[in-house]
Amino acid sequence: MMTVQTTIKVAITGAGGKMGQEAVRMVTSTPHFQLVAAIDTKDEGKLLSEIEGMPNIDVPMYSDLHKALSEQNADVLIDLTNPKVGRKHMEIAFEHGVRPVVGTTGFTEQDVQELSKIAEEKGLGAIIAPNFAIGAILMMKFSQMAAKFLPDVEIIEMHHDKKLDAPSGTAVKTAQMIAEVREPKQQGNPEEKEELQGAKGADFQGMRIHSVRLPGLVAHQEVIFGGVGQTLTIRHDSIDRTSFMPGIRLAVETVMKIDLLVYGLENIIE
Repeated sequence: MMTVQTTIKVAITGAGGKMGQEAVRMVTSTPHFQLVAAIDTKDEGKLLSEIEGMPNIDVPMYSDLHKALSEQNADVLIDLTNPKVGRKHMEIAFEHGVRPVVGTTGFTEQDVQELSKIAEEKGLGAIIAPNFAIGAILMMKFSQMAAKFLPDVEIIEMHHDKKLDAPSGTAVKTAQMIAEVREPKQQGNPEEKEELQGAKGADFQGMRIHSVRLPGLVAHQEVIFGGVGQTLTIRHDSIDRTSFMPGIRLAVETVMKIDLLVYGLENIIE
C-alpha cells in the first residue's frame, strides 16, 4: 500500500470537454497536484497556454493516451470521457502503471469484475465513480437507509440532453445500494398495463427508474419513497460542474493509498 506523495502528477482525458476543463482548473489550483498532460481529440501538439479557455501553463495536449503516458510521468489518470472509451482508457492506464480515477458511467458488472482483477494483478489502485458530487453520495446513502423502512421506491434522474447513457450510473448505483437492504418486490397494481410502452420506466427488482433528458439540466436525481399515509423524497441537484471537483480531488488523493479497484465514491467516504 502506498502513501500519498508530496506531489501527485496527474493526466486528464476529456480535458477539452466541460467537465474536463473544470478538472484542469481544479488540478492546477491544488498545491499538491501537478498536471503533466491533457488528452483530447483535438489540439494535438499544442500547449494549454495556447488554447482558449485553458490555464496559462505549458502543459502539452495529446490526442493519443498511449503517447501521453509514455512521454509524461503521471501517477493518476482522471478520465472524464464517455462509456465507449472509459474502459479502454483504464486498461491503458494500468498498462503504464498509472492509477485511473474514472467519472465515466456505463460500466457493466462484468467490466468492474474484469478491471478489478487487472488492478489486483498490477497492485494499482483505481476508482470508478458514477457521481463525484459529495451531496449525490449522501443522497444515495440516505436512500439506502430509508429503503429499510419504506421499500416502495421510484427513482427519477434528470440530466442534460447530451448525456449518452440512460439510466444514469448514479441511478443504477442508487438502485443497487437500495437492493442491498430491500427484498425484490413488484410495486403498484399487478393488473396495470402501460398504454404507452415505457411509461412506467425501467424495472430494477421492482423499483422503477425514469430518465429525463433536457437542455438546461446538469445532473439531478429524486428518490421517492411511498408508505402508508406518507411519502419521502430525497433529492440532489448539481447546478454547476464545479460540484464534482471536491469528489475528484478526494478520489485522486485516495487512489494513491489503495491497491485495488473501488466502485462508488461512497466506499471512500466515512
